Amino acid sequence: MAVVFPPRGTPARPREPGLGELAGRFLTDTRQLVADFAHLAVLDAQRAGVHLTLLLSAGLVIAVLVSSAWMGFVAAGIVWMFDRGVSWAPAIAIAALINVAAAAALAWWVRRLVSEMPFTALLRRFRGEPPVAPPGHPDEEN
Repeated sequence: MAVVFPPRGTPARPREPGLGELAGRFLTDTRQLVADFAHLAVLDAQRAGVHLTLLLSAGLVIAVLVSSAWMGFVAAGIVWMFDRGVSWAPAIAIAALINVAAAAALAWWVRRLVSEMPFTALLRRFRGEPPVAPPGHPDEEN
């Protein structure tokens, strides 16, 4: 068996990759890039979920603390009115009326918030309608 060596003066050139090999590398790299982006999206979604849980938990604790503080203020107001000579029944009735008025004001505010359909700007955009300027703001087109 004879061994063939390349000539000493010219180094052996590596073979250039063909079109099929380049396409295969491109598909492999593209698949890896998509997998990396998907993994990043999953990690971001997990992080967002943890932050949302923390925000909702903090909101619940804040609501309990504010509610108990409000009850303390109402109780202090009832005791103050009783010390000023108002009997218990009218003092409690006045405190209840203040609570009802506060609830009615909050309900009116929430009703104004909910009166607009959700995603109106997005739906307007899908229909091809121009954006609506907020009330009290000059129109930018004129």
